[in-house]
Order: sequence, then C-alpha cells, then structure tokens
Amino acid sequence: MDALILSRLQFAANISFHILFPTITIALGWVLLFFKLRYNATGDAAWMRAYFFWVKVFALSFALGVVTGITMSFQFGTNWPGFMETVGNIAGPLLAYEVLTAFFLEAVFLGIMLFGFRRVSNRVHTLATFLVAFGTTLSAFWILALNSWMQTPAGFEMRDGVAFPVDWWAIVFNPSFPYRLVHMLLASGLTVAFLIAGLSALRFLAGDRAESMWKALRTGVFMGAALIPLQIFVGDMHGLNTLEHQPQKVAAMEANWETRGNVPLVLFAWPDEKARENRFEIAVPNGASLILRHSLDGVVPGLNDYIGEHPPVAPVFWGFRIMVGVGLAMLALSWATSWFLWRRGAMPRLLAYAYAPMAFSGWVATLAGWYTTEIGRQPWLVTGVLRTEEAVGPVAASNVGFTLAIYVVLYIVLMIVYLGVLTHLALKAAKDGDQSPLPGVEDRALTQPMAGE
Repeated sequence: MDALILSRLQFAANISFHILFPTITIALGWVLLFFKLRYNATGDAAWMRAYFFWVKVFALSFALGVVTGITMSFQFGTNWPGFMETVGNIAGPLLAYEVLTAFFLEAVFLGIMLFGFRRVSNRVHTLATFLVAFGTTLSAFWILALNSWMQTPAGFEMRDGVAFPVDWWAIVFNPSFPYRLVHMLLASGLTVAFLIAGLSALRFLAGDRAESMWKALRTGVFMGAALIPLQIFVGDMHGLNTLEHQPQKVAAMEANWETRGNVPLVLFAWPDEKARENRFEIAVPNGASLILRHSLDGVVPGLNDYIGEHPPVAPVFWGFRIMVGVGLAMLALSWATSWFLWRRGAMPRLLAYAYAPMAFSGWVATLAGWYTTEIGRQPWLVTGVLRTEEAVGPVAASNVGFTLAIYVVLYIVLMIVYLGVLTHLALKAAKDGDQSPLPGVEDRALTQPMAGE
C-alpha cells in the first residue's frame, strides 16, 4: 500500500476509536445532571447511587476521549500537512475555540464533579455537573462546525490556493451544520440511553433488584424510546439537506446509477462499480423517490453523472443500511420494553437478554453513520476545495504502516480493558446492590428536597 492509503487507514482507525468516547460523554453528562437534579428534588439516595455509578463511566470515557483526541490532532501535521496549509486559517481557529471554550471547561470542573460531592456545597456540585455537561456539548458544537464546513464549505475565499475566512457566521453555520449537529447530539443520546439500559439489564440478569438500578434502567429505556423517533425525523431532514448539497453521496447511499424518476428503495444489493450496476438487488418500487423527493416519480441523482467524482459505493451503501438497521432495532426494543415498564412495572428476562448485547449498539450506528458521511465525501477532503490526495504529506509508507500497526494494537488492548472495566463495574454494583454505605447521602435522603447547603 502507498502512503496515501495507509495514512487514510491510520486516521480512520484513530477517529473511529476516538469518536466512541465523546459519543458517550456528550449525552452522559446531561444524564448525570438529571440524576443529580432528581436527587435534589426528592432526597432519594437511589438517584445519587445511580449518579456515583455512572460518573465512573463518564470519567473513564472522558479520559480515553482526551488521549485519542490528542494523537489524532498530531496527524494533521505529520500525515496531512496539506490540510492545514490550505484551510488552516479556518480549521485552526475552530479547533482552538473547542479547546479554549469547551475542553478547559470540562477539565476544570470535572474534578469537582468526581470528587467534590462531600467537599463543596450541593449547589456548587450541581453547577459543576452542569458545566461539564455544557462543556461536552460545546465541544461537539465546534468540532461539528469544522466537520460540516469540510462537507459544505461557505464563508471563505481562495487566495493563491489558500482559504481565507470572510464570514465566520457563514463558516460556522454552514448549510449542513444544523442538521449534522442535531443528528450527532441525538446519536449521542441514543448511545447513552442503550448503554445505561444495557448495563442495567446486565445487572438485572446478575440478580440486582436495587432501586438505583431500576431508576437508571427506566431512564435509559424511556430516553431511548423518546429519542429514536426524533432521530428518524432529523435523519430524514439531514438526508434531504445532503441531497441538495452532496447529491453524489446520496446516489452512493442508494446505489442509484442513473438519474431518473420512480427510483426503487434498494434494501439489499451488491454494488458493482466496474459494471455500474447492482447485483442480487432486492428493492421496494419507487421507495427512494418517495423518501427523497416525497413523490413516487421524483427524480433521484445517479452515480453515472459523477464518474470520477463520486465516493466508493459499497462502503457508503452498506454503512447507511447498517445505521438504519440498528436504528430500527433500537425503536422496536425500546418501545417494547417501555410498554412493559409502563404497564407492568417490570422487565421480562427475555428483553433483558436482548438489551445486554445492545448496550453498545449506539457505537455501531454511530460508526456506520460516520463512515457513510466521511467516505461519502471522497474524493474530497474539503468539498470542492481540497482533494484528499493533495493533502497527504511526504511520509514514507513504511513509517505510516508501522505507526498504524502500533495504533491498532494499542486500541484493541484499550478497548478490551475498557469493556472489561465496565463489565466489572456493573457486576460489582449488582453484587453490592444498594447496601454499600454512601456517607453524606443517606442523611440527605431524609431531609427536604435539596436547595443547597
């Protein structure tokens, strides 16, 4: 393999591993704030037990997100110098805003959130939790502003091959940014909802019937059931926005070769780029036209209009279907479980067995969606401005291959450890139940609703 392919694989491996952890911390911070506010309002110590369990998950995920984010940023200078040379005037400030306004906010108040419950007033601890949650969302805001600008660039002008900002409002709020931001925030919410419900289901299967487990389980299940319809709606709007600004990406997602009306919705196929056709196709007549144009005879762009300018079809086509398939599974499971919890106040063991392996289903959907988005932008690194091959640096392929191997091995080890720690935490919590002492919490549970100390 040449340096370009290896550099792409290395960045893909790094960002694939990195994105898993912000996807958890963005929404989990707000869930922790919810747990804390419920404790403040009710004085029920079970809410703080849920808080203390999940704040450990937050801290571990935050740490891994920081470490992998740092190594990823190094690659802009080592493997992709052309990126910063061409669009650094825009990418640099956006990345700096993320560090200055979001990362520092999280880092400063994370310690209070983790260790300050018995050392600061209740109001200060609640405020720290809010600021950490706000910081994670603000971080997502700036990163997605940059990523969206790379997809649909606006508010700049080119001078001697270098992009210069002329309208920061247009840069940040570029055409795809609102859809991409909301889509990602909902994806984070769904990831956390199923993680909470999944690990709580594992505790349930291990014999845990503690009130803190039930509170977390209900939170995860109802949160997932509420968010998945919203995600489907926002995803449809995002798809229509992509159709307007990146039609070749939508053509690859649908594996549609000819621009025409009455385009079927391809459920299954093997796209053959060499023959420019789909093999083993199973499709719903007029389905793609109806979804994308809201008309049975709506015209959908075809890949043959973008020969040499469209992304590789198979990974975009399958990435999109994996994301949608996982989303439909989330919808069915969360709604079925919500019905049992709402009407019967209990969770059947069969659904618990289904939820446990779904704990990380949000990761699968997020990665599939991310691959659809990023591979679907090819051959451009910044659409219409900078091609991927133009940004790669003069690094020897052997060097890139060596560091790629180290990254992959390290990430596999870290993932095994991470999953092992979460499983250990869940099983230990199931064993302890609500019996372990929490000094300072039980006394508060006997008081009136907490307004501060």
